[in-house]
This record gives sequence, C-alpha cells and structure tokens, in this order.
Amino acid sequence: MKRILIVGAGDFGREMYGWLAGDRRHGLEWTVAGFLDDNVAALDRYSHYPIGVVGKISEYEPAGELLVFGIASPKVRLLLGERLLAKGGEFLTYIHPTAVVSQFTTIGRGCFVGPYSIISTDVRVGDFVAINCSTSVGHDCVIGDGCMINSHCDLTGHTKFGKGVFIGSSVCVVPKIKVGDFAALGAGSTVVRNVKAGTTVMGHAAQRLTFTEAEAA
Repeated sequence: MKRILIVGAGDFGREMYGWLAGDRRHGLEWTVAGFLDDNVAALDRYSHYPIGVVGKISEYEPAGELLVFGIASPKVRLLLGERLLAKGGEFLTYIHPTAVVSQFTTIGRGCFVGPYSIISTDVRVGDFVAINCSTSVGHDCVIGDGCMINSHCDLTGHTKFGKGVFIGSSVCVVPKIKVGDFAALGAGSTVVRNVKAGTTVMGHAAQRLTFTEAEAA
C-alpha cells in the first residue's frame, strides 16, 4: 500500500485531507499517512484528525511515499516543489471523483482538481496547479506551473495564465485573455483585459448600456 503525505497542515492542507480520505475508489492502493509542516503543532487544536504532522518539510527525506500539496500560495508551491523534487520526492496528481476532465487535456505532476470542477478539451495544465471546487476551465486554456485557482471560477476558452497566478473565488475571465506570471485576480472579479505579470486586479467591468426605443424594439 502506497503512503501519501500532505505537504502543509494549514487550511488548504486540511481540506486536501478531507478529499483524499473520503475517496474510496483506490481501495488498498494508498492511504493518507500524515502531514509535513515545519510547524509541528499546526494541528494541535484539531483533535478529530486521525493523523498528524509526522515531520518537517525542511527535513523531509523520501521513503517511497507520494506527496500531495496542501499549500495555497503559488510562490511557496513552486519553491517547495522544486526543492522536494530535487530530493527525489514523488508527487501525486489528484483528481476528485466528481470532477470531469476531457481525455484531450494534459495535466502535470503535483496537481489537484477539486470536486465538481470541469476541465474542457485541449487544456494544458502545468505542474503544481490547484483547481478548487466547482471551477470550469474552458477549451484550449493554458495554465502555468504553480497556479492556484479557487472555487467557482469560470476560465473561458483560449485564456492563458502564466506561472504562479493566484485566482480568487468566483472570478470570471472572458475568452482569449492573457494573465502574466504571478499576477493575482481578486475574488469576484470579471477580467476583460490582459493582466500584466506581478499585478493585482479586482472588480467588475460590466457597464450599463443605454438603448434608444428603436434599438430596444
């Protein structure tokens, strides 16, 4: 039986435990054995978890287990991903059983696709990407390494996201938009223009339209 360790015992790490532990598809293939976190007391106030922090990320040495990211920060995911791979760590890409993923989509290593998410055809997803619950990724999207896409987002067709992009909950990105490396899209935003690397945008772009009586008819 393969052991799984969740990298990070914070909020997102605890969510990852819930998805993994509740998935019965794999039977005896693997089991969640614990968390890695440099804060070894991260779970002390949660007495209901049957597993705990079994070691520090900084001291981790591979012993044949699989790693799953439980960290939301794109920069941290990318930094730790490189370090853990250099040590010989092996990452699992976990797709929740309720997610729908096209057979013509490619997804990299160390990724997560959450419950009720949909990834359409000819999408390319890089390494260490998290796509959280009920998010839709349209056809021909490109999602760079380390992106964190939160719940209820709508990434429409032919959109492109660079490395390490953070996308807040309920963001809508209209077709063919390009978002640069390490940009951040604030929760609830509607993105209708390209976003430069390293910038943060937020808000709605919709405007009231005025029609003449003839146009309205």
